[in-house]
Amino acid sequence: MSKILLLEDDPNLAKTLIEYLSLYHYNTTWTKNGEEALDASYENKYDLYLFDINVPLLNGVDLLQSLRDAEDFTPTIIISAQIDVASVTEGFSAGADDYVKKPFDPEELLVRIQAKTAKLKKIIKCKDFELDMQTEEIRQNGKVLSLGTVQKNILLSLIRNYPNPLTKEEIFLLLDKPTDLALRVNISKLKKNLNITLENVRGVGYKII
Repeated sequence: MSKILLLEDDPNLAKTLIEYLSLYHYNTTWTKNGEEALDASYENKYDLYLFDINVPLLNGVDLLQSLRDAEDFTPTIIISAQIDVASVTEGFSAGADDYVKKPFDPEELLVRIQAKTAKLKKIIKCKDFELDMQTEEIRQNGKVLSLGTVQKNILLSLIRNYPNPLTKEEIFLLLDKPTDLALRVNISKLKKNLNITLENVRGVGYKII
């Protein structure tokens, strides 16, 4: 069952959406303001964000921008009564994947949600690794890997970026203490523990080869 984080301050609309989406096996968490949504995004992993813009404390666009800045790229659909070009542009600039104008037909929204969540069900294959995009489970030669948080996040990013390199700056964002030494240590551990070849692309970063 896919999980959705809904940010909507209209309780009637929120209730309607929760009931409707549950018919199609979506588990929806409802938050009434941006701060609640932000906390929920840190405490749980969701397959999709569904954000209104004009909500209390922290508006949907600013919330989305904060999440993207924190390397959270969960697919996001904005639902808003603001239909002017400037508002739509602002939403996409913040990192939205889609924009639905209120009032909307629930069936139209469902189609858009299904399109976004379907993409998460695919498997990415890279050398002898398989990454389940929905669960973020990584298998190597058919065996599920058990890694620490930092090394798993680095490997996830390396696989997603393949065949392109993951930059040093991107790796730093995944480290608890971003230093050159910490970077080298984690790369070395991945090489040793998984017996994989990581190329140091001079002046850029690392990639799987």
